Amino acid sequence: MMVFYIDPGTGSMLFSIVIGLVTMLYFVGKAAFLKLKFVLSGGKAVANGDRYPFVIYSEGDRYWNVFKPIVEEFEKRQVPVVFYTSSEKDPVFSEQYTYVRPEFIGEGNKAFTRLNFLEADVCLMTTPGLDVYQLKRSRGVKHYSHLMHAVDDATSYRLFGLDYFDSVLLSGEYQKAHIRLLEGQRGIQVKELEVVGCPYLDVLAEKVSSLKIEEEHPFTVLVAPSWGKSGILSRYGQELLDPLVETGFTIIVRPHPQSAQSEKDMLEHLKKRYEQKSNLEWDFNRENLGSLSRSDIMLSDFSGVIFDYTFLFDRPCMYVKSDFDAMPYDSYDIEEEPWKFRVLDEIGLELKPESFPVIRQVLLDACQSKVLTENRRKAKDTAWQYRGKSGERVVDFLLEKQKGLS
Repeated sequence: MMVFYIDPGTGSMLFSIVIGLVTMLYFVGKAAFLKLKFVLSGGKAVANGDRYPFVIYSEGDRYWNVFKPIVEEFEKRQVPVVFYTSSEKDPVFSEQYTYVRPEFIGEGNKAFTRLNFLEADVCLMTTPGLDVYQLKRSRGVKHYSHLMHAVDDATSYRLFGLDYFDSVLLSGEYQKAHIRLLEGQRGIQVKELEVVGCPYLDVLAEKVSSLKIEEEHPFTVLVAPSWGKSGILSRYGQELLDPLVETGFTIIVRPHPQSAQSEKDMLEHLKKRYEQKSNLEWDFNRENLGSLSRSDIMLSDFSGVIFDYTFLFDRPCMYVKSDFDAMPYDSYDIEEEPWKFRVLDEIGLELKPESFPVIRQVLLDACQSKVLTENRRKAKDTAWQYRGKSGERVVDFLLEKQKGLS
């Protein structure tokens, strides 16, 4: 028996070809059918089937904080919106909305197939790569809008991540320049760029406002690494944790969720090493706000949690520089260093092995630095504009866009 193997890349290409052909036949056939109905009805108007003014697509429940302010604004204004999600456990299903209609459309290719046949005036998503791989522009959608879901560079996506959207909704003005640069280099359509703020930070800020912050508490250090060989725990492990524990400060270690699967042996070794140390604790909770609120300073690497921490709590961080291979990303075509790497030098201190013996004083000095405090304020104003207003601004834009399309 002959067995055929198709590698993932080839499979993706074949899927794109098949879906492209099926989609074309679908819309050609539908257009012919509607034309026939129009003729048979004596030239009277014929309904165009299930077509939606607004559709939002979410890849899963982890994006709920991004979309929550937006769907609640649609609900508040009594404007119907269809919310497609690839998670059966999406929090949207537990909400009692009247104007927001949630629907689970499957995962992966099943979801993409559904989206490729979508008929809507406006479709909003955080998913990049439209018209690059499996996710194709549907002929039935008039306008595709991409929502930046983090305070990050717009070139942080894989190659061509934003190229074929009609509009991109940004968290800050700083994200515009590199999009325009890529449009010029690649000779692609100029997109509408609208600064709306950062929805998920608006949600977290509201949660933080309800937290009970203890003013009197032991000086606390949060170690919040990414996973992999460049993460703090993999890179330094006990070399860093030993001097941290010796400071006498409270040390909270919050590993990346992926570490529990990919770095289990390393974590077990460290947990065993410090099991008798009363001032070191581990945090594996899904929600991170508890540890963030308790800590006076955070040690991280290239994790986006750095910006959540500094912007929400206005406290300093220390970070580990790592080699970043930009080749697979849009930033590879930009000569200027990405904002997120440039600003780290301004809002935090680089964590170096030579500082480990005197880590106690380094941590205290960072917390007392007025320069770092001022730089955090500037970075926050740059990257997180229109704080608390993102939901309103996104819906304002979408309503105005749909009105113009009509």
